[in-house]
Amino acid sequence: MLQPNPLETQPAKPRLPIPPPLMMSEAGSFANLTLCQRWPTILQRVMAENDFPPSINQNLETLSQELPDGMVRSLHDDTGPDLAAWASYIAPYQGQRWIDVPWFFAEVYLYRRILEATHYFLPGQWQGVDPFAPQKWDSLAKVMPSIPAMIYQINQFINSRGNATNAIALLYFALWGNRVDLSLFPTDAQEQERTRIETSEEQAHILVDDTSTIADRIISFKRVQIDFIIDNAGFELLCDLCLADFLLTTEAADQIYFHLKPHPLFVSDAMIQDVLYTVEVLVADSDRELQLLGHRLQDHIKQSRLICCDDFFWTSPLPFWEMPEQLRTNLAQSQLIFSKGDANYRRLLGDCEWPFTTPFTDIVSYFPAPLAALRTLKAELAAGLQPQQVNTLNQKDPHWLTNGQWGVIQFVDT
Repeated sequence: MLQPNPLETQPAKPRLPIPPPLMMSEAGSFANLTLCQRWPTILQRVMAENDFPPSINQNLETLSQELPDGMVRSLHDDTGPDLAAWASYIAPYQGQRWIDVPWFFAEVYLYRRILEATHYFLPGQWQGVDPFAPQKWDSLAKVMPSIPAMIYQINQFINSRGNATNAIALLYFALWGNRVDLSLFPTDAQEQERTRIETSEEQAHILVDDTSTIADRIISFKRVQIDFIIDNAGFELLCDLCLADFLLTTEAADQIYFHLKPHPLFVSDAMIQDVLYTVEVLVADSDRELQLLGHRLQDHIKQSRLICCDDFFWTSPLPFWEMPEQLRTNLAQSQLIFSKGDANYRRLLGDCEWPFTTPFTDIVSYFPAPLAALRTLKAELAAGLQPQQVNTLNQKDPHWLTNGQWGVIQFVDT
C-alpha cells in the first residue's frame, strides 16, 4: 500500500480553463439534497446495521448533527497513515461550514470522518472493520440468484474466444453494473430489477457510445497491460471481473491491474478484500457456471495476471490531474485504462461546472494512457454531449443527471 504524499503531484491539467467546482449551497440541487438528506440517512444506516458500542454511535450522531451548518475541522483521535495528507486537504476549508465547501471535498471528507468516528484506524476491536460491509454483503447476496444466465453467456464468450461482438456485450455489462450504487440506492431497493440489462432498451440510454471503438482496440491487443480504476463492490465489481476474465482468458491482456480503495468509501466502493470475497462467493456457489468463473479468477490472481492494488490517492478529494507522479508513471505503462463509475468520472472532470457540451477529450487530455470512461450519471455534471441531446433530456427526464438511468461510454486516445 503506497503511502500518501500530498506534495508529490502531477502538474498536467486540462487544456481548457478550469471552471468552479460543484457546490452544495444551491437550494434544490442534487448536491444540496445529498448534504441535507442523503448523508444523514447514510449515517443512520451505519448506526443501525453495525453492532457498534454507544460511544461510536454517539460519534456518528454528532457527525450527523454537524450537517449542514457545522464547521470543517481537522481529523483527530486517529492513527491513519493518511493524516498528513488530510491535513493539507482540509487546510483551505478549515473552519468553513459544510454547506460552503466544494461538494466532492465534503463528500470524501464525510467518509473519512465516518472512519474516524468508528475507530477504523485505531488499535482495538473496531480496527479495520468496514462500517458498510453489511450493505455490501447484502447487496451481493440479493443479486446472486439473478446472475447465472449472465455468467453462462460470458462463459460462452470465453469458449468462442475473443471477438468484437463479445467485447461489446461485456462493455455494456460493465457500464450498467454501475447502476447498483449503495450510496444512491440502498440495499432495501430492488437489486434484481436494477441488474437487468436489456441491451436494445439500454442502448437508447447511452448518451455517448464509443463502445465499438473500444472493442476494436481490445481485439487488436495481444498480451498487453490493461488497468481498471474500480468503483463499486457487488454487482458492478462482478461485471468488472467478468470483463477482466474475458480479456485475460482470450489473451488480449497479459496483466490487468485493479486499482482499489485502501479503505471504505462511498458506502459501496470496492477494496481488495471485496474482490477476494466476491471470488470466494463464486467458487462456493452451487451453480457450475459460477464456479468456473470463480476458479478462473482465482487462477488469474495466483498467476499474478489479475493484480489487486490500492493507493491512498483513490480515497483523496483531489482531481485526477493531481495524480502523484509515481502512480501516473505506473498507469502510463497501460494500453487501456477503464475508469469505472460516477465518482471516478467526477474526478476526471475535477467535479467542476463544465458546460455539458465541452469536448470530453479537451478535459481529460492530461491522462497518462488511453482512457475508457464507463459511467451512469449520478451527479450534475457531464461532458461531450450535443446541445440537442441536452435540450431533449431536460424535457424528457428532468432527473437525467442524477437518477442513474443514463450512461456514457467515452474513449480518449490520450
